[in-house]
Amino acid sequence: MKNLTFNLPLFLFAALLSTDGSSFAQSKKTAVNKPIPVTSGYVAVNGLKMYYEMQGSGKPIVLLHGSFMTIELNWKALMPELAKSRRVIAVELQGHGHTADTDRPITYENLADDVSALLHRLKTDSADVMGYSMGAGVALQMAMRHPEQVRKVVVLSGVFRNNGWLTEAESAFPQITAEALKGTPLETEYKKKSPHPAHWPEFVKRAINMDTKFFDWGADKIRNTKAPFFIIVGDADGVRHEHAIELYRLKGGGKMGDMHGLPESRLAILPASSHVGVMAQTRYLVPMINDFLDDAPQPALWH
Repeated sequence: MKNLTFNLPLFLFAALLSTDGSSFAQSKKTAVNKPIPVTSGYVAVNGLKMYYEMQGSGKPIVLLHGSFMTIELNWKALMPELAKSRRVIAVELQGHGHTADTDRPITYENLADDVSALLHRLKTDSADVMGYSMGAGVALQMAMRHPEQVRKVVVLSGVFRNNGWLTEAESAFPQITAEALKGTPLETEYKKKSPHPAHWPEFVKRAINMDTKFFDWGADKIRNTKAPFFIIVGDADGVRHEHAIELYRLKGGGKMGDMHGLPESRLAILPASSHVGVMAQTRYLVPMINDFLDDAPQPALWH
């Protein structure tokens, strides 16, 4: 059990975050605002009945959660904030939340294809895509596999190859088991919402399997994606800062903006933020993400 000490604080922190939406917001509540209605449903895609929720109106953005998480655990505070100015489509990926698992392998590629099919079924030609952790990997795969459906991408604490994680984070993945997650909100949410709650131990093995295998999606493939990226990590994240900077440079960053103009893609390192803690920074995320999604490229000041 000694080796699990790295993992457990993460999930205990997740428990604190998920107990009350206000703990995500970290900002003063304004006067009483009428809640924006949320609709939900299931769509048949690639042998799945994929669960989704929609809130707000305007340009669409798809939210993709992290491993073992649900819409509520991952997006409880951020979703209604984004819904004030756009149509938010949040999904629960294969085996997560209300979406039942199947015998099909859980891979980033398969999950991206599911999201693509869901957008077609919802008659949404293109959308902005935002993913956190595992969901960030799915968002990157969407940009590579289904570029015609992706306008802009927000990458929250995600990687495009294994060594994008700190060594201590990567070495912790094999230790994540159903027993290690016992009593966490991840287990509680699964057993409350899954159509097959008794499958939790097997699901944990299947879900973590894709992060314990080698993967590298290729710098050239990332460079050739058309959608602008906003790469966001915490200053105490499990994602290496060098990896986030590499991703930013692949998307046109790393040049003096005064001379070359600002690139379409962006990079942010949030202060006092761990991997799980990034999702607590609603006060930073909401204005930065909205500005990125709404903004047009800016020209150079000097020529």
